[in-house]
Amino acid sequence: MIEELDKAELHVHLEGTLEASELLRMARENDVDVPYTNVEDVDAAYEFSSLQSFLDVFFQGCRVLRRRDDFADLATTYLRRAAADGVTRAEVFFGPQTFLANGVPLEDQLEGLFDGFARAHEETGIDAALVASAQRHRSEDDALAMLEAVMPWADRIVGFGLGSSELGNPPSKFLRYFDAARERGFWTTCHAGEEGPASYVWEALDLCRVDRIDHGVAIASDPTLVDRVVRDQVPLTMCPVSNLRLKVVPDLASHPIRELFDAGALVTVNSDDPTYFGGHVADNYRRLRDDAGFSEAELTQLARNSLTASWT
Repeated sequence: MIEELDKAELHVHLEGTLEASELLRMARENDVDVPYTNVEDVDAAYEFSSLQSFLDVFFQGCRVLRRRDDFADLATTYLRRAAADGVTRAEVFFGPQTFLANGVPLEDQLEGLFDGFARAHEETGIDAALVASAQRHRSEDDALAMLEAVMPWADRIVGFGLGSSELGNPPSKFLRYFDAARERGFWTTCHAGEEGPASYVWEALDLCRVDRIDHGVAIASDPTLVDRVVRDQVPLTMCPVSNLRLKVVPDLASHPIRELFDAGALVTVNSDDPTYFGGHVADNYRRLRDDAGFSEAELTQLARNSLTASWT
């Protein structure tokens, strides 16, 4: 039933969809040293105690992506899997700054991704769009430089986001970045309230004026903020299995997604970094059914929410 629901995936980092077997293949072909010799070694590394512990492993995996074909393969593999999960629209995050720092030309990164988008669309019919994501552990000037650098591909970019290490890096550090993206006519979104406090969500909404909130787990701790996101129908791109694996919540039965959904918030379900967290988008729906008591009718509403919140 879950795979049969037409749905959008609005919070997935393409870099976080790299399969263990592909990581090892690319490392071998690109002569990149990694601390893994087999798939079991890779899987064993995917035990995390916090967002930062995940990011440390995540950025190491990014090192193996070096060629245009690597990025095309990455995108195609994810989109094929998403289509099998019932995803008809995927709005995917990608952080060019990581690969620029690794010496990979921007053209190879983006043209590779768009090659993959086109290949997957031809094979499955899935509609993919790119959300360029800045990294908040870097400076706002770096974010603005990234935004300007990708402008030659502006007609193939749907929006701009902000991710990476949240604690100590509030959205208010990136006001000019969000202003610049909005002034150019792009949608905007911000990771907020995953490990950071509810005040980060307020900043993202009132100062940065973003269109969507990514994660937003902390919203439930502030009743006034709950009222705000319900009243304005602010889309929330929540990632239950990710939050469980990063120990943001102790179990899915106590995940704030239930409270926010019942309150009438525009909640959507997404995978975040599925190969690292062991759950693609359909897996997240199943876990909400099995562990958090969501009915088939409620799962159907979550799928409708995702299409409503998409930037088509």
